[in-house]
Amino acid sequence: MIASAKRLTLQEKDALLGQLLHEQKQVVIAFSGGVDSTFLLARAVQELGAQAIAVTAASETFPTREFEAAKRLAEALGARWHQTEIREMENPNFVANPVNRCFYCKDGLYEHLGELAVKNDWGATICDGANMDDLGDYRPGRIAAAQRGVRSLLQEAGFYKEEIRTLSRELGLTTWNKPSFACLSSRIPYGSAITLEKIDQIDRAEGYLLSLGFHQVRVRHHNTIARIEVMPDDIPMLLAKRADIDRVLREIGFQYVTLDLFGYQTGSMNAVLSGAVKTNNG
Repeated sequence: MIASAKRLTLQEKDALLGQLLHEQKQVVIAFSGGVDSTFLLARAVQELGAQAIAVTAASETFPTREFEAAKRLAEALGARWHQTEIREMENPNFVANPVNRCFYCKDGLYEHLGELAVKNDWGATICDGANMDDLGDYRPGRIAAAQRGVRSLLQEAGFYKEEIRTLSRELGLTTWNKPSFACLSSRIPYGSAITLEKIDQIDRAEGYLLSLGFHQVRVRHHNTIARIEVMPDDIPMLLAKRADIDRVLREIGFQYVTLDLFGYQTGSMNAVLSGAVKTNNG
């Protein structure tokens, strides 16, 4: 049951999260190293110690830099960390990139985590880092979580993203101001097949832009066109570096390099979806 987010104070939500963790006795956390899963893991280690297990899955759509960062974070928190691997590109439903692509991605991940839990005799509850803000966006992966019995303890305690950032900062977590991240396949328009070539181009392009000092970046892959999203305040810096950016992204394989004048938007690829699809959430 999700707590009444408006009635509880931040301290009460944190106490409720601690209670929920204790009730599980042992948890396996799908750990990406993002703001949410890092906070959940930190609290799980505080409450459960060695009974808090973090699992990070390497995949074709999860950049190596993010995987290595997750490993360092888990080690810094003193958590039991396990690495594994999933092969999303072997799933034709995922590769076809339908509007519920995220369902197939998450379903494969949660199935794999369940198998790991059985194999290692963990006997643990599998948890993800979903929060209250995820209820307001198109998230077909939530259906997979529900079907696989995955718990979203941050959501159950009523946490919103900004509250998680606030408590993360108080805990001294370096992720408190980390930009949002989603798998690289989310940069490809629905209906356009996901290929390793496209994923590689996106990964290289975003890695280059991050190296220039941009904090929040998306490179949307429209076949021959790269549509860059950065925070509105960063647009002047991007324009000042446009010649180098244009050259490098063309070398990566894009024929045209464009800037989205609106700036970064979470889930901007969902703009083409009908209201009925969003309401059904997949």
